[in-house]
Amino acid sequence: MKPGEFEALLKTSASAVGDFLDDTLSSNQLVAGTPHHLLNAMRHGVLNGGKRLRPFLLCEVAKLFGANPKAAMQVALAVECIHSYSLVHDDLPAMDDDDLRRGKPTVHKAFDEATAILAGDALLTLAFGLVASVEAIPAETRIKLITLLSKKAGAPGMVGGQILDMQANGKPRSEIEITRMQAMKTGALISYACEAGALVAGASEEDRTRMRRYGENVGIAFQLADDLLDETGDASVVGKTIGKDREQGKQTLAQIYGKRALEDRLAALVKGAEEMVEPFGERSAILVEAARFVSYRKH
Repeated sequence: MKPGEFEALLKTSASAVGDFLDDTLSSNQLVAGTPHHLLNAMRHGVLNGGKRLRPFLLCEVAKLFGANPKAAMQVALAVECIHSYSLVHDDLPAMDDDDLRRGKPTVHKAFDEATAILAGDALLTLAFGLVASVEAIPAETRIKLITLLSKKAGAPGMVGGQILDMQANGKPRSEIEITRMQAMKTGALISYACEAGALVAGASEEDRTRMRRYGENVGIAFQLADDLLDETGDASVVGKTIGKDREQGKQTLAQIYGKRALEDRLAALVKGAEEMVEPFGERSAILVEAARFVSYRKH
C-alpha cells in the first residue's frame, strides 16, 4: 500500500463505526428507556474518537472470508462497546487514575465516578445484546460468539489481565509475567475480534485458528507499542497522559529492555502476524498493513 493509504482507510472505518455506534445509542431498542444522564455518559465513553482498531480488524477478517458486512459490523460494535467500557473503568481513580482519554476528559472527570462505573457496566451488557440480536448470523454461531466473548473479555482474559496489572504496582515482574498480563489485558480482545470475524463468516476451524494467532501477535504488539509510547511519546500526539506506568511503579518491557530491544521484538511479532495470513496472498494485504501500523504507530 502507498504511504498514508492504510491510515486513511482506518480513519474512514473509524468514522463509519462511530456513526453506527451513534445510531445504536440513539435508536436501538436495547437502550430504549435509558436515563438521559447515563446515556450521555455512555456516549461520552464510546463516541470520543479513537482508532476503532478492533472493529476494523473484525470487519476486515470477515470480509476476507466473504461474511455479511452488516452482520460483521454489529458484532464489531459489540467489541468496541466492551473496549470502551474497559477504558472507562481503567481510567477510574481506583485503577489507572487518568484525567485524559484521547485528548478529552475521562468519563469520571466529565461526569462523576459513580456515573462512570455505571456507564461502563451499561456498555458491557449492551455488547452481549448486540451480538445476540444479529438475526443474519445463525443462532448456533451467535452462541459461539457470545461464549468466546465472555471468556476473552472476562476473568480469564481482559479483566484478569487488568487485575494482574494492578497487583504489580511497585513490584518487579519477569518477562513471562508481563507478557502473560499483556496477552490477557490487551491481546485477548484483539484476538477475539480477529477470530470473531472468521466465525461470523462461517470460516473453517483452521482459518479461525490462523486468525486467532494473527490477532494474538497483533494484540501483544499493540501493548508493547503502547508501553513504548508511554516511555517516549508526546502527550499532545498520543492523546493521554504519558509516563503513568513509571509513575505508578508498573514495570514494562520497555523499561526492562529499552527501545532497541523492544523494536526488535515488535518486528518479530509483525513477522509472526504476516506468516498467519500468508496463505491468503494479496487478499490479506490490509491485515498485513494493520500489523505494521499497530507496531510502528506514533499515537
